Amino acid sequence: MSTLYATAHYWLVDHPTISQYEWIPNQSPGSTPLFLFTTVATYLSLTLSLHRLPLPPPPLLRLITAAHSLLLCLLSLLMAVACTLSSLHQSPNPTWPVCFPAGHTPPRGPTFFWAHVFYFSKIAELADTLLILLSGARGRRRLTFLHVYHHAAVVVMCRAWLAERQSLFPVALVTNAAVHVVMYGYYLLCAVGMRPRWKRAVTDLQILQFVFSFAVSGWMLRLHFGGGPGCEGIRVWCFNAVFNASLLALFADFHIKNYAKRKRLAEDKKIS
Repeated sequence: MSTLYATAHYWLVDHPTISQYEWIPNQSPGSTPLFLFTTVATYLSLTLSLHRLPLPPPPLLRLITAAHSLLLCLLSLLMAVACTLSSLHQSPNPTWPVCFPAGHTPPRGPTFFWAHVFYFSKIAELADTLLILLSGARGRRRLTFLHVYHHAAVVVMCRAWLAERQSLFPVALVTNAAVHVVMYGYYLLCAVGMRPRWKRAVTDLQILQFVFSFAVSGWMLRLHFGGGPGCEGIRVWCFNAVFNASLLALFADFHIKNYAKRKRLAEDKKIS
């Protein structure tokens, strides 16, 4: 077991490419504002126009969806484990993953490396929308404002984590990646013809994730205003907090419309 841990630690934390990583504005891959703007603009443009594409054969679409879901499920698991190990390795004190000391936290090291991988994983997740649009009229009806807004805005947020060295992102990365292991695992099972009964649990976990982020944010704010240098990236955290609040409201509304109303209808049927 110790050999396995040492091997994993080397490849996920200590490898020179990872341990010596540094985010360099306008030089690191995907770091320029033009790249970010082009990515989000292209995504939104394609979302508005892809409904005109011819639909692929259902078996081919299921195969592509299964491969996409498997890739992101495994990548999410890798990022959750790797960022946890990296944060433990890089932390000078227990509060570092929650509050980067302002003025003393350069964007380098394994934790920031995995934040960069996470940033690109969110770009890969934009393909979720393409797969929905290619699934036909039924799939297109499932394409909501919540889905498009979430996918587009999260790319902007993840780049801001790196560019502004936002405090708390290691915690957010690990929790989000862990939820996505479950979510893409569900999509994978659906794609191969097994439709689990725990679809609602995926939405519940996403809502719980946002509630947890606000709870930990209270700890971060206490550290920020409690004396000392404060926490790095507090302005970006404000954007992140507003974004998470909007997602929480949208997910809660989605939950009510899709589960609470169905439950009431089912109960009314039983009564009648």
